[in-house]
Amino acid sequence: MNTLYQPFIERFEESSNPVRTFYAPGRVNLIGDHTDYCGGLVFPCAIDRGTTVMIRKRDDDTVKLASTNFELMASLSPAELNQKYGDNWINYVLGVIDQFRKRGIETTGFECLYSGNIPNGGGLSSSASLEVVTAFALNSLFGAGFDDIELVRIALAAENEFVGVNCGIMDQYAVAMAQKDHAMMLDCNTLECEQTPLKLDGYQIVIVNSNQRRDLVDSKYNERFQECQTATRDLSKHLNIKQLAEVTPAQMKDSLEYFSSIDVAKRAKHVITEHNRVREAVIALNADDLNTFGRLMNESHKSMSEDFEASTDIIDQLVAISLDTPGVIGARMTGGGFGGCTVNLVAEDQVEYFIESVGKRYREACGLKADFYPTQSDNGMREITE
Repeated sequence: MNTLYQPFIERFEESSNPVRTFYAPGRVNLIGDHTDYCGGLVFPCAIDRGTTVMIRKRDDDTVKLASTNFELMASLSPAELNQKYGDNWINYVLGVIDQFRKRGIETTGFECLYSGNIPNGGGLSSSASLEVVTAFALNSLFGAGFDDIELVRIALAAENEFVGVNCGIMDQYAVAMAQKDHAMMLDCNTLECEQTPLKLDGYQIVIVNSNQRRDLVDSKYNERFQECQTATRDLSKHLNIKQLAEVTPAQMKDSLEYFSSIDVAKRAKHVITEHNRVREAVIALNADDLNTFGRLMNESHKSMSEDFEASTDIIDQLVAISLDTPGVIGARMTGGGFGGCTVNLVAEDQVEYFIESVGKRYREACGLKADFYPTQSDNGMREITE
């Protein structure tokens, strides 16, 4: 908190109103991508990187927003809060304010300073972290009384409706509800959540940022969302389903003729097999069978690349290089895809070699510098007090 307080008072005028500090982590999805908006299973955990916000009420109704990560600052009247502010991070905050207003809570008259260390556009939920920490802070600051699940829904609606990304609930839920030393198997249809001890004896999660930036609004993410919706409509004419993840692999094989295109069938195949891989991966983790867990991660990446076509040549090369490195038993892209990060399961005594070797080979193969984040799990959203 102290490291952020000085930048805070430098940006905003003196006030006797108290300053409060809130935090929300990022997340890495170990397995189960593009299943959340199809009513499927996911298996994320929070990471030890996140977003901090210092916030203070004002004596007028102006909203002032600033960040240590970007030079852009905003000073907005209540009438300016319901429209997008260019194409930048401020829209995630405005989306949350918009959702509070829609629920009858007027959150005007505050100033806040954000600071984060999640790579932007890396697929580690920097946007969800920003949305969740904002919702949690405003809920506390203005005494709105929303429970944690409603805060998750507010953060999700901010991204879907205001920002315009058709993501599912996984990112916001994981950022809000995570428990340290656990990953969560979340049913995105029912929101039933099983916190699973993250027993990685002898292994460590290492996130690799390809630095091939992804932008979900401009990428094919929304196109994939629409293809999954089409697949659901195609199958619902012949099967009694409401969500794509309800379809079994056997039903999928018997229903190929019902899909409106080959691409739609491939998207459905990924979602249905990935949903089942999550369940198998959690069973393997609970049985201390990390080799099977790693194999399922590898199968997940192949499905994401070949069936869902959400990977890139660069990400595929990064995964291949990682799997060709001693001590690695699992590697896959993580998050929405089309660039961003991979998640790797690496033997603890090989992590330094992994970073050195993969970094060198990746630069030689792709001309990009990778960033490496040996990662620990973390708790979800919280207030930070001295």
